[in-house]
Amino acid sequence: MRTTLELVLPLIISVALVSLLFAAYQVRVQRKNLRNDLSRRAELLAESLQEAIEPLFEKTDRNSDKALQRVVDRFAQREHMKGIAVYEADQSLRVMTSSLSEAFKQAPAAVTRSIEQDKGQGEFTRPAGKAMYLYAVPLERGGKTAGALLVVFDSSFIDARVLLTLRDALLTALLETLLVSGLALLLVRWTFMDPLRRMAKWLRTMRAGETQFPAALPQSEIFDQFIREMTHLARYLGAARAAAAEEAQLRETHASVWTAERLRISLRSKLKGKPLFVVSNREPYMHVKGDRGPEVIVPASGLVTALEPVLVASDGTWVAHGSGNADRENVDESNRLRVPPDLPSYTLRRVWLSDEEVRGYYEGFANEGLWPLCHIAHTRPTFRPEDWRQYQLANRKFADAVLQEMEGVETPIVLAQDYHFALLPRMVKDSRPDARVAIFWHIPWPNPEVFGICPWQRELLDGLLGADLIGFHTQTHCNNFLETVDRAVEALTEWDRFAVNRQGHVTRVRPYPISVAFPNGKPKRIWRSAGEERAKLCEELQIEGSLLGVGVDRVDYTKGILERFRGIERFIEENPAYQRRFTFVQIGAPSRTDIPRYQQFLDEVTAEADRINTRFQSGKWKPIVLLRKHHSHQEIARFYKAASLCLVTSLHDGMNLVAKEFVASRDDEHGVLILSTFAGAALELTDALQVNPYDVQQMAASILRALDMPDEEQAARMHRMRTKVKDHNVYRWAANLLSDLTEIRIDTPERQDSLVAPGEPEEVRP
Repeated sequence: MRTTLELVLPLIISVALVSLLFAAYQVRVQRKNLRNDLSRRAELLAESLQEAIEPLFEKTDRNSDKALQRVVDRFAQREHMKGIAVYEADQSLRVMTSSLSEAFKQAPAAVTRSIEQDKGQGEFTRPAGKAMYLYAVPLERGGKTAGALLVVFDSSFIDARVLLTLRDALLTALLETLLVSGLALLLVRWTFMDPLRRMAKWLRTMRAGETQFPAALPQSEIFDQFIREMTHLARYLGAARAAAAEEAQLRETHASVWTAERLRISLRSKLKGKPLFVVSNREPYMHVKGDRGPEVIVPASGLVTALEPVLVASDGTWVAHGSGNADRENVDESNRLRVPPDLPSYTLRRVWLSDEEVRGYYEGFANEGLWPLCHIAHTRPTFRPEDWRQYQLANRKFADAVLQEMEGVETPIVLAQDYHFALLPRMVKDSRPDARVAIFWHIPWPNPEVFGICPWQRELLDGLLGADLIGFHTQTHCNNFLETVDRAVEALTEWDRFAVNRQGHVTRVRPYPISVAFPNGKPKRIWRSAGEERAKLCEELQIEGSLLGVGVDRVDYTKGILERFRGIERFIEENPAYQRRFTFVQIGAPSRTDIPRYQQFLDEVTAEADRINTRFQSGKWKPIVLLRKHHSHQEIARFYKAASLCLVTSLHDGMNLVAKEFVASRDDEHGVLILSTFAGAALELTDALQVNPYDVQQMAASILRALDMPDEEQAARMHRMRTKVKDHNVYRWAANLLSDLTEIRIDTPERQDSLVAPGEPEEVRP
């Protein structure tokens, strides 16, 4: 209905304006006609009275005055007549009817003009605020103008009649507008909206994979060409999808590149019609308040890229924290909405957290406790009992939401994401033993001695072991996890098949190195050459430099940004020939700034960049450009394209996708990747120049080697790395993880030990 109104709104406004203009014209014409009519009546009456009064006016005795008074009193009884007055040439009053006010004892301007011009004069006036019409004609005595006769009419009836006309005109305009608008709405709805709605529905079904022609398409010359083009499109899509399905079947048996379409088709058969349930802290679509109402934001996430095709194929559900400031206004009574907005294909279930819960569960236990614990970056983890309590309650809240969404689904499939939900697998599994539950741990898993720092390590391990499958990025992380389980809880660790048997339940532990979506086919935009892009960026940043390096990170103490800057400082120091030539651009997105350590680290990074720049800066050139803000994928891609090298110097990282993004973006097969040996990506990208980020001298030498590397060697290394990323892209990651999960056989014996884990409050018992 809203769309229909939007279409006819200009017509409604136009009709209303025309009707109002016509009403104004009617009022104007009515007022003019009434005034002209009154003027004519006054003129005729005055001229007839002139003939009767002039004989009496020539005499100036008392009897003549009485006779004049009788005449004017007799004629003053006419309709709308206010009164009559007779004036001498000196404008003194001779006689007037008693109905006239004292103001008429002085001759009005019409009388003066009539005597002076020796002809009739009329005027509309408002003496004492009353609407009147005055008309005066000259009177003669002895052949000369000696006075004037004034007739006065009450003209207020004109205003009254004009108001009635205005009321009638406005009512007529309103009725005309309503009638025309109603007819226009019906016409648009019948002629355009219903056919367009049917065609839009057809387009949606085509996008969802159905290419059958609907039975009822609009039959009209208006739509003939449109339908003809849509028919061609439907046939094209049908052929393309059939080819894609055939290709996906072939790829099941031959190693080849995974795509979103191949992933969708492959897992559709393996899920066997069952929906997939994903749990993550970050939501795939966020509503925020904008100037023109709520706006939809898609947070940058490789996870959405990987899992959305599966959720679309299975009509699944994504459970996530509703963190947008307009999220609550855009869900139904069950806190659900269908996404993506342009083609709703799966359900987003939002979970609400209070500020206290966010501070305790997310900022506190997850990011001040587990994050520094698992990243060996020498920042001391902070564990507070109150944060642990909020972590338990938040996991319970998310688990309850997942269980609600799974009601009525047999053997559901659940995939939880990351260290925010270590307790959730056990909570879900205890309530739904028939569910297949997996969790992917995106950050490193440290050795048992380090993880033992956590006061609640046994509770966390028990929660994780509720899953049927636990995924890490690397085999080393899997080994560390199994060793931690071996030392901390009572369970049988089966090293031969990398599994844990705890109380009759088997948990598989596998490496699934995550990746990025490698661009296939021709690029969607025409890029400048690396040199042209570099020159353009230098111009925009107002810096000098013929060689650019780039780093892209959240400003986090695990990313080795300070160590990176010191390596650049050593390089510039030892290679002065590169001063005024090489500039390093650090894109540093501020992160978790509500946590004191992160705000402190952001200040440290800024101060270190300023110190190095103060030491070496010359004119417009400076060695480090720090961009402290969030950048879009499109903005970052420009820096990847222009850079001679990319520095990834993580002190400890589960994978680090910046390294793979840089490689995937370099379709020119140029540029050098310098990669920390402590990033998971180093196991796959062996053609990168690998460095120990704590070794400043090695890092400086690697920068020099990268800048001096011949084009042939750059191309060979980049080609091998691009092949690796292409073959092991994010779709393959999702396919391997979910395929393994769907193939797990689920036994559902009752748990032997139903005791609550030590320290677990009653409120979070399953």
